[in-house]
Amino acid sequence: MLNDLLQFLQVSPTPFHAVVQCQQRLNQAGFQSLVEAKPWQLSKGGKYYVIRNDSSIIAFVLGQEDKNTLNLRMIGAHTDSPCLKVKPQPDKISQGYYQLGVEVYGGALLHPWFDRDLSLAGRVSYINDQGQLSSRLVDFKQAIAIIPSLAIHFDREANKSHRINPQTDVVPVLAQTKDAELTRLNLKSLLAKQFALATDRILDFELYFYDTQAAAIIGLEQEFVASARLDNLLSCYVGLQALIQQADSGKSCLFIANDHEEVGSHSFCGAAGPFLSSVLKRLFSAEEYEIMIANSRLISVDNAHGIHPNFADKHDGLHTPLLNHGPVIKTNANQRYATNSDTASLFRYICQQADIPVQDFVTRTDLACGSTIGPITATEIGVNTLDIGVATFAMHSIRELAGIKDIDYLYRALLGFLVE
Repeated sequence: MLNDLLQFLQVSPTPFHAVVQCQQRLNQAGFQSLVEAKPWQLSKGGKYYVIRNDSSIIAFVLGQEDKNTLNLRMIGAHTDSPCLKVKPQPDKISQGYYQLGVEVYGGALLHPWFDRDLSLAGRVSYINDQGQLSSRLVDFKQAIAIIPSLAIHFDREANKSHRINPQTDVVPVLAQTKDAELTRLNLKSLLAKQFALATDRILDFELYFYDTQAAAIIGLEQEFVASARLDNLLSCYVGLQALIQQADSGKSCLFIANDHEEVGSHSFCGAAGPFLSSVLKRLFSAEEYEIMIANSRLISVDNAHGIHPNFADKHDGLHTPLLNHGPVIKTNANQRYATNSDTASLFRYICQQADIPVQDFVTRTDLACGSTIGPITATEIGVNTLDIGVATFAMHSIRELAGIKDIDYLYRALLGFLVE
């Protein structure tokens, strides 16, 4: 599983690519593709998946239970990560250098983006050979850009305090040019070359810069995994693998990976949108749906903050998750996490039965708490929900760190949850 996870992380630079990777693994496991715009023909024991916007996916198994006693086990995660997104009109030349303007997507930690080997990936819309609107994914793969740091000679206070202006300071450099105008170098021309198309056939794009450094196992004892987008592709991968493994158990279960969590989830494919409820309502009549929701549980899986050895005072002293010490139950009195004693005790019981260690995280009372798809999904469909995740360092950085043992702990815990 570990090598496959590394591969999954490496070839999933955007939510679009992550969903393709999920789709490939589901196809290999015998799941059937459904299309929202067409009728569905479903049967007990069937394995299915449906994709929205190319960036969110739901996979589910219809078990053999009587619908009146159905309890649907659901696992939720998200496909997006904080990054730099290319603006609609991005091309610019400054001091003889070709650059692309970007927006900051989500709550990115910007300092680590400097001096990294960056590539570009995403979705491109164009006119195909038949004169129809079409879209394809693109990944330049090689390093084509960099955001150079300002030399310390020009900012002697850089190591003490350095504010980053996202409009002016994080504009990637792609090339050097003598062109006075953007005639030779422009993004649409670069995309057209990738697809062997005329430039005027490129209509629009959603593109993101990413770090080309490969995911890796590191540490003296090889106990850590370092990679971009561990938040939250690690959860996506493990949740999907758990569903595939338990697909023939006879139990009804579901996995959902939403896009746009890092920017609030308010989109037609985000957790605050109708994607999950729309799918569920196609599986059950009105009364069956209400019975199912009342009997069901959802685990929202999203990375947790491991206690940092250099900044231990940022944690509540009694809630200090360690890497490689088991999944973390995340709790917040103000419902930034959806955990309650009912869902937490169920998870503790499952882990106890499988000899899996469990940790707890509560944000310091004097610090703001992040959130997940957990409380959003619980609000949208009324399902009793738990928030968990693996302990992580450098969350929202361009490169994050997690524990190798926690991958297996999380996988085994989710296996137990799906058939409990």
